[in-house]
Amino acid sequence: MPSHVVIGGGISGLAACWYLAKAGHKPVLVEREKRLGGVIRTDHLEGCLVEGGPDSFLASKPAAMELIRELGLENEVIGSNDHQRVTSIVRNGKLVPMPDGLMMMVPTKLGPVLRSPLFSWGTKFRMALDYFKGPIPDAPERSVAQMVRSHYGQEAVDYLAEPLLAGVYGGDPELLSADAVLAQFVEIEKKYGSLTKGILAGRAKQPPSSGSLFRTMKGGMEQLTLAMTGQLAGKIDRFREEAVAVRKSNFGYEVEMRGQKLYADHVYVCCPAYAAAQILEPLDGPMAGLLREIPYNSSVTLALGFEQADVEGRFTGFGFLVPKVERRRIAACTFVKTKFDHRVPPAKALARCFLGHAAADVPEASLIREVLAELKDLTGVTAMPIFTKVNRWPQAMAQYTLGHKDRIGRIRELEKKYPGLHLAGNAFDGIGIPDCIRGSKTAVETSQ
Repeated sequence: MPSHVVIGGGISGLAACWYLAKAGHKPVLVEREKRLGGVIRTDHLEGCLVEGGPDSFLASKPAAMELIRELGLENEVIGSNDHQRVTSIVRNGKLVPMPDGLMMMVPTKLGPVLRSPLFSWGTKFRMALDYFKGPIPDAPERSVAQMVRSHYGQEAVDYLAEPLLAGVYGGDPELLSADAVLAQFVEIEKKYGSLTKGILAGRAKQPPSSGSLFRTMKGGMEQLTLAMTGQLAGKIDRFREEAVAVRKSNFGYEVEMRGQKLYADHVYVCCPAYAAAQILEPLDGPMAGLLREIPYNSSVTLALGFEQADVEGRFTGFGFLVPKVERRRIAACTFVKTKFDHRVPPAKALARCFLGHAAADVPEASLIREVLAELKDLTGVTAMPIFTKVNRWPQAMAQYTLGHKDRIGRIRELEKKYPGLHLAGNAFDGIGIPDCIRGSKTAVETSQ
């Protein structure tokens, strides 16, 4: 009988297997899909490296780099070209560069903000006045939109908060919880009131950072998951089946699959919350109900490859964001050659578009046609692409809506009733790659 069963073969499940194997166990991984890694997928087309899901991870969160070092891949990590990091936002149908000094939606340099055509003078005035706000120690839970609106007004919600978060959560700032999504800013509010003042005070206490904001693998993000599966060969057992239920048994836990059952002392549920709810319903109905309350959005990425000569001078900076109030089909677009080295040959160019949940069921030909028309209007590119690649990720992006932290707290309390049951994944304490790795590592450490 296996002592440890991991359900879900995305980055969270693979990380759980890695840390279990490192602790001397031989876990069983249950995942119905042939390919492991979940939304992490890298394709190679016409000499271009094309990410189907996340293209990088935040350098400021250490869990991913810690795992990469353990895998012996540290020399395979590259940083983003931050000296070329100019991101534009669509305003009145035109690309407007974000002013220098913005940290998310928080201005840390007044001069560039005042000179920027991105904001009206009313918003600029509010951004300047915000510096003089006092501490807000007891603010109730608010949406991201409510929080940003209280500091800078609705225009900052529309042209900063919404587009900046759309590519991460694909959600509505009116519904996302500031406590869960912008926890750092909520803590700054409590101490300083002014977000600008708090950010500047924090920088003064830290040495200047010389590293890149984003990091990735030379061979694409799937290089990470392929290395994990390769090094786990012989250290785990794999069932390519669908887990349908977890129950208590005389042997600890019974994991029911479509074709057979497993019994284990420890079960790590590392799949999306809605799938975890179905699996855990026989074990604990209230826990399953709370998991079902965590909504998910679908996402679509569309990569467009061009001859460099056809787009010369058109793809500048890291790319652009399209606010919902301006949006047609594209939510965000990355100019890959500018952002990362080793991704695109000199004679080629690559635009990677994030289309969001509204595009989930749109036929591929229609998506490509609409995106090309929009790209023409925004950048002037009229050439046809030499290749296209669409990746659809149904119900892949967890939404941290109002009440999220309380909901997760209640789930964790119910989890304590079941020694040997461990929940991890992007539904809990962060949806980025480092967050998922950290969550699985913590689950394994607490089970030892």
